[in-house]
Amino acid sequence: MSELKKHIYDEKNGLHYTLIGDYYIPDLKLPEEHRPIGKYGRMHWKYLREVHPSRLNTLILTGELWTYLADLNEQAQERLDTIMEQLKVAEGVTEELKRTCQMEWVKRCNNIYNRAEEIILYEAIYS
Repeated sequence: MSELKKHIYDEKNGLHYTLIGDYYIPDLKLPEEHRPIGKYGRMHWKYLREVHPSRLNTLILTGELWTYLADLNEQAQERLDTIMEQLKVAEGVTEELKRTCQMEWVKRCNNIYNRAEEIILYEAIYS
């Protein structure tokens, strides 16, 4: 009986394999992603798990999940900041208001944040 090679390369599919026991297992590596998925990434992951499990499985199996969620989190945060700035300008929430009436400024900023986040959740997270 001939000795099996420990490592082989399949030119047809471009994968390297390692002999483990009696089987050749593909040497697969997930892409390295060091960015955090953040609040909005976690919310979208939960949404995918509950509403679109097949989409979640596809992202997991292709190794794209972490990158997808990190990108989504960054885009959601940038959009949130943009919407908040636009609403502040439209509603006259200025540094002058902050200096003269801090509690009013805080109240308005919290209101703007909550509305902007609702827009983000509708547009990006739960869609």
